[in-house]
Amino acid sequence: MSPMITSILILSLATGTIITMASFHWLLAWMGLELNTLAILPIISKSHHPRATEASTKYFLTQAAASALILFSSVMNAQATGQWSILQLEDPLAQTLLTVALAMKLGLAPTHFWLPEVLQGSSFKTGLIIITWQKLAPMTLLLLTWNQASMLTLTMMGSLSVVVGGLGGLNQTQLRKVIAFSSIAHLGWMATIITKSNKLALLNLTMYILISTPMMLSLTFSSTKTTQDLTTTWTTSPMLAPLTMMTLLSLGGLPPLSGFMPKWLALEELLAQNMTPLATMLAMSTLLSLFFYLRLSYSLSMTLSPNPTKTSSKWRLKPNTSALLLSIALPPSILALPLTPLMKP
Repeated sequence: MSPMITSILILSLATGTIITMASFHWLLAWMGLELNTLAILPIISKSHHPRATEASTKYFLTQAAASALILFSSVMNAQATGQWSILQLEDPLAQTLLTVALAMKLGLAPTHFWLPEVLQGSSFKTGLIIITWQKLAPMTLLLLTWNQASMLTLTMMGSLSVVVGGLGGLNQTQLRKVIAFSSIAHLGWMATIITKSNKLALLNLTMYILISTPMMLSLTFSSTKTTQDLTTTWTTSPMLAPLTMMTLLSLGGLPPLSGFMPKWLALEELLAQNMTPLATMLAMSTLLSLFFYLRLSYSLSMTLSPNPTKTSSKWRLKPNTSALLLSIALPPSILALPLTPLMKP
């Protein structure tokens, strides 16, 4: 793909997200979501591999269905209230349909089946866009309508996503599928807490992006695609192996790393609102996600011993843009926990 076409697609991605985030009219928000979807499709399928073509087709069908639901719910609300404003979603059926549509856009369970398959057919850099940038527009709509959306639907889908994300990643050896189920679990935390505190949901999203970005860049830099490839990371980049291990543990929510901070504050908010059973279920389900991240970290730690591997060493990679971005993005992902008292809502 030529640099000019790539620049146009990336500009279209940014424009679609900005249009949705800045709009207060449902048609403008829908237009931004459609522009965002159409811009990412050539990026997913640019390798012309059958898996990439399949992934782009699944992504298009799912996102088109979700966009149609959003448009349908906005038309129903406009017919009932005479308003197209995003902040005036008053029809109960439109609220439920919008919640389901945004859950499908994000990849919340039980509408999550497209996310692991799409990530598995994409490259790591494309996957990074899908699990970070592509979540901004639907999450913005969810934040704008958090007090009007169906609270019961969001809570049920969020808690189910945490369980499904933990169970789904247990038997995976492909790192992109592990990352997909981890994304489902983190989105479940956001959906559960957004009806109680939208500030905590925004903090959760911010920390997830800050931690996922260096992790995906480190896997791209070391050309790691499976669990077995993690055992040879040290031979590719000795400094990257321990930093990747800390980032994985931070994404799993292990204290005292930064990934523990949003979960800690979310559990504290749930307990303050007398939702102890829900908080207990979320905490226990998160242990499943932490388990497979500990397993990945154990594979990395095996390479940190004095005799790390029996295999022949790979050629060491030259510094590139990914390494530079990794060095910039890594510190916040593992060192932000001391700032927790300043971030309480």
